[in-house]
Amino acid sequence: MEVLLWIFVAFLIMALASITIVVLLVRAVFRRIRRSRALAGRALRTRARFTTGPRGQVLRLRVRLADSLASGRAAVELAAQGAGPRGELDRLHRRIAQEGDALDRQLRFMESETDAAALARDLPVAEGRVDQLVSLVRRVRAAVGAQLDGLTDDSLAALRADVDREVSALHAGVQALRALNGRDAYGDASPETSARRLDRSR
Repeated sequence: MEVLLWIFVAFLIMALASITIVVLLVRAVFRRIRRSRALAGRALRTRARFTTGPRGQVLRLRVRLADSLASGRAAVELAAQGAGPRGELDRLHRRIAQEGDALDRQLRFMESETDAAALARDLPVAEGRVDQLVSLVRRVRAAVGAQLDGLTDDSLAALRADVDREVSALHAGVQALRALNGRDAYGDASPETSARRLDRSR
């Protein structure tokens, strides 16, 4: 009897350990999903697509805000990889990102609103704030685009000048080689060689 009891206790301990491990693994996976920007973005888009009414509008505002912030972040990262001047772009982007995070928190708070009338009343204000932040991101992207266009034009002009110079030098070298070969064939022959050519022609 005691042996069966110990077997039962051991089995119970193993079962509890297995359940604990599974729970911990599930929690770790959910935490990773919550922290993953890509997965969170997909989940937000899915919710926005299938949610109707004022709450769906709030979700679509969050999607628009997230897309705008991502495009601004990508532009600033590209500018950081280039050799041109960046000015205050990094600082401005950080401020925009902070405002975007605060605005997203407000939108998430609005999602929890159960009064549809109150939510519909607050939506125009939230939409106006999202519009302002999207406009700021567009201005940052325009500044980065102008900088990259200028760098590209300058580098292409310099490359074109280098190519033209090398082509001209190559063309001059080919002409000089042809002239040298022509003199070797006709103009630089010795008097004895010229005499032999005259005898053959007779």
